[in-house]
Amino acid sequence: MCSQGGKVTPVGLHGVNSQSFLEIWRHFDVDDNGYIEGKELDHFFTHLLTQTENAVSAAKVTDLKQKLLSEVPGEGRLKIHDMAALLLPEDETFLLLFKRDATLDNTVDFIQIWHKYDKDSSGCISSTELKDFLRDLLMKHGKVVPEGQLSGYTSTMMQLFDKNNDGRLDLNDMARILNVKENFLLQFQLEDASQEERCRDFEKIFSHYDVSNTGTLEGAEVEGFAKDMMELVRPSLSTRELTQLTQSLLKRCDSNQDGKIQKWELGLILGVRLRKP
Repeated sequence: MCSQGGKVTPVGLHGVNSQSFLEIWRHFDVDDNGYIEGKELDHFFTHLLTQTENAVSAAKVTDLKQKLLSEVPGEGRLKIHDMAALLLPEDETFLLLFKRDATLDNTVDFIQIWHKYDKDSSGCISSTELKDFLRDLLMKHGKVVPEGQLSGYTSTMMQLFDKNNDGRLDLNDMARILNVKENFLLQFQLEDASQEERCRDFEKIFSHYDVSNTGTLEGAEVEGFAKDMMELVRPSLSTRELTQLTQSLLKRCDSNQDGKIQKWELGLILGVRLRKP
């Protein structure tokens, strides 16, 4: 092991590229949940030690695990971008960009990006559309790469995140690339709250999803709210299900059928009585 700027870094792994990273990741993420934890961590750190040492003891594995986990967030589990940070050389850090800097604060932002790159409104992101996304992401970070290299990056990303291997990314695949920090609705317990608390929390909720600050929810704002609301019950939604849920929500709330949800209309859904303007 060596230390760079106070960070513990495994030695002997500088030849790892994005393709071998993919193979290593899939080897240790045995349950395919997007991160390494529990016994998977022990196997991973044992593997790291065998790169540089002949004799590997349980005590050495524990010591290495504690040192490396102290360098990254995650409460005892290692996410894909943390592993990439340990293994990939400087010119392969494209895998870090979307995780390190593209974490989103609001599901509405995710929905807007989804629609931007799902250019044919097919409900999936094709390889061509993913390449456009990566090109824009890299340019945002001041990186311009040759078309051949960009194609390689696109292929690797498809292999990493295309769970059913159909050559396209669905809504859940893309959500694993573009993380939203947390479902905003998780912090509220409206059913158990007093009327005063419910009204106060409702104001926070409406303000969060009204990113355009128009006093109504429309387009991606409605979809973002619908996605977060449904995922309180079921964590994974298809594009078709999200569309159906959004249409159902508009049908129930949009009394004048203008494609927008007024503040008082959303209040009815969340059990908050507001005066109709």
